[in-house]
Amino acid sequence: MNILVLCTGNSARSILLESIFNHTGDGRIRAFSAGSNPTGRVHPQSLTLLSAQGHDISDARSKSWDEFAIEGAPEMDMVITVCGSAAEETCPVWPGAPVRAHWGVEDPAAADEPDWDQAFRTAYDILGRRAAALLELPVETMESGELSAQLKRIGGIQ
Repeated sequence: MNILVLCTGNSARSILLESIFNHTGDGRIRAFSAGSNPTGRVHPQSLTLLSAQGHDISDARSKSWDEFAIEGAPEMDMVITVCGSAAEETCPVWPGAPVRAHWGVEDPAAADEPDWDQAFRTAYDILGRRAAALLELPVETMESGELSAQLKRIGGIQ
């Protein structure tokens, strides 16, 4: 199952959730992340935290959602937005009409540098709990209506 995680800058939250899914999904999930207005760099605290948690960060990069709307791009089964502004933006039409959900999380990159560690840890923990809840479900066999309802429920997990 392919999941695209979207945010505006693609430097923190979307990078974190992409990595969490790929690290914990046991091959069931193939996650990607992108931004509607990417910063062009992954936030250094994202890399520090993911590395400390044992994630492979070698392919982490900030990129545009345009990469996933072109011919030959992986077909997405699910699109999850993780920030408030991306949830209100007009998203491109994704081939195959994937299930969409919003899992908003406070932007850790907006924290002052002395608070980065705690802010990024909080976002990582929330996203990790949500990813774990999704991975407990038989997502590969769920109908889209049921999956949408479960994604909405999971988006409320703190």
